[in-house]
Amino acid sequence: MPYFRSYDDAELAYRVLPARDGSAAPPLVCLAGGPARDAAYLGDLGGLNAHRPLVIPDARGTGDSPSATPPSDYAFPRTAEDVEALRAHLGLERFALLAHDAAAATAQAYAAAHGDRLSRLVLLCPGSRLQGELPDDAREIFAERRHEPWWPDAVAAMDRLATVSDLEEVRQLLLRAAPMAYGRWEEPQRAHAATEGDQLNPVPRAGFWQGVDEAARQALLVRLREVRCPLLVVTGELDALTGIRAGEVVAASFPSASPEPVVRTLKGAGHYPWVDEPAALRDVVEDFLRQP
Repeated sequence: MPYFRSYDDAELAYRVLPARDGSAAPPLVCLAGGPARDAAYLGDLGGLNAHRPLVIPDARGTGDSPSATPPSDYAFPRTAEDVEALRAHLGLERFALLAHDAAAATAQAYAAAHGDRLSRLVLLCPGSRLQGELPDDAREIFAERRHEPWWPDAVAAMDRLATVSDLEEVRQLLLRAAPMAYGRWEEPQRAHAATEGDQLNPVPRAGFWQGVDEAARQALLVRLREVRCPLLVVTGELDALTGIRAGEVVAASFPSASPEPVVRTLKGAGHYPWVDEPAALRDVVEDFLRQP
């Protein structure tokens, strides 16, 4: 596992998945969400390394990266500076960045601070907490799936999660509620969901949104209005965690992006489109990255 030195001399881990076709194409840097879930859950993102290498860092306090000192370095604007340190370490003048779930906030903070360093930005299933909006269509999607056999137990687990603090019980409840995050509940989805419990990192998760007050949030959104790099937002038709509308809200935060931001909703996909519909995800992302 290679390491890079960040702005405060912390040595943070990352892994490189070479292009399977041996291509010398520039790498795609990929950020894991959660927040603060071990990046192992990304796998190879459904084979996105077919034609280009993937660089996947372990955020502070996850995987092989050390804990943050001070804890305020877990906040997403600070983790964005870790991304900038990784860019410099890799010797990339400009690069394409992909972020899943909560890491979309890190990617947006990076774009706001270092937008001229981005050649392309891909956000997979982002939430819109940074935008101050919480669209309710995820609940609608969940309710529409009530006919599926896992639904009653998932409802009970979600209700119980709101009142539980014991980490082991939280892990068990998350697994019971997991089907709502996928487009279907078959062996690949079950195997992927079974890894979540051991990939949780409660302290960095708790710090991810800390230290970002209203003034800082608004200032970040103002800077996003000037970001010009091309943007692709991918949402899942059956994503009962963040829904579809959140992606549309996030895309609207980039009015200067050129060309106009693209929002693509993948049929049959949930919150982890590389598990549900890997070929469709590869096609959409590769087409976007290859555009002149």
